[in-house]
Amino acid sequence: MLATLIPFFDRNMKVSAYSLFSQKENYLLNPERQSSALLDGAGRVSGLDIIQSIGIDTLSPDSKVFLPVGPINVFADIEEQSADMKDRLVLLFDRSIANTEDYARRLRQLKDNGYTLAMMKLPVAEFENYRAILDSIDYMILDCKHVDVMKAKIYFSHQYPNIKICVGNIENQETFDRLKDDEAFHMFEGAFYRIPVTRGQTTIEPLKVNYLELMKIVNDEDYELTQAADIIGRDTALVLSLLEMVNRIAVNSEVTSIRHAAAILGQRELKKWINTVITKELCADKPNEITRLSLLRAKFAEALSPAFGLAMKESESFLMGLFSVLDIILNVPLAEALGRVNVSKDISEALINRKGELADLYGFVISYESADWQEVCRMLIVKNVDVDTVYRAYTTAVSWYKEMFF
Repeated sequence: MLATLIPFFDRNMKVSAYSLFSQKENYLLNPERQSSALLDGAGRVSGLDIIQSIGIDTLSPDSKVFLPVGPINVFADIEEQSADMKDRLVLLFDRSIANTEDYARRLRQLKDNGYTLAMMKLPVAEFENYRAILDSIDYMILDCKHVDVMKAKIYFSHQYPNIKICVGNIENQETFDRLKDDEAFHMFEGAFYRIPVTRGQTTIEPLKVNYLELMKIVNDEDYELTQAADIIGRDTALVLSLLEMVNRIAVNSEVTSIRHAAAILGQRELKKWINTVITKELCADKPNEITRLSLLRAKFAEALSPAFGLAMKESESFLMGLFSVLDIILNVPLAEALGRVNVSKDISEALINRKGELADLYGFVISYESADWQEVCRMLIVKNVDVDTVYRAYTTAVSWYKEMFF
């Protein structure tokens, strides 16, 4: 199974929902399976297994999950399979749900049973033909690259005023800024929130300066624990976080000082902890999804590194993922941002030039989080990695994130 969660934001850049994208197997290895895939697991919605595996509470509090439901498993016993998470689910359909009375009746039944329903990938020319289906729909997701959303909102305001419009595939901040203040649109999705920064401010707030100084120290090849501990001591929040970490791993061990706490962690673990916690702190004035994106990339890359022949570079793989959005966090170009935290040449080469030992792993992580399954499947073949290994690495990353922040 391949699966990833893609965020939907409200107009204030708070995550309101996630859409689950999944694929059961590498169909490039078995192309004949592509046509029969819809019949697999007809009695169960496969995405429910994923959500139950990672835990729906791992996601942002109160966020909903758009769960794709196909033309076969729409007739499965969804009510029994998802009773414990019904309030958080939005069942997501596309035009594979035919405009027939059987489908319209089933959607009405799901709605009567308390489910929220959504439609996507429905061409404008089909809006009128799908009236029986649209009468049950709560959310319509419109791809702004293929649909004139300003004209579409007029249509829906007249014909289906109760349907909430979500705008998908927003590529840049300018488009989001133009749409977010329009009350006709409720949620927004796209790559706009993680666009690389090519220019930005040149000064950094005093607290961030301390954080960057600390990151620069620990990313030296052989740094001094005592020097790092002394800088940690300047920030109460970091001290408390360090002590919480030490108390979890050293039960009944009395910590006598910040330097002592740092020594208990050791050089390698202190470095990893500092980079992780400070990245989270630096994200404080950014959308919370930036924090999640950075940390999931870090842990996912680390978990995948052995499968990509990089078992000896797990730590660098982690930092590569962690710092992959540092330009967005610091609002400066990536090369400048990486220079401020003293990362290795391998990490810089992968993130800036897409070259070097770590480049393929980074490219894979980016393709995976975007649900570019064709590219993911191609790379799995090239690297001789199986689907289950990738899925375990992804769920490991999500579970780790949950343990850290929930």
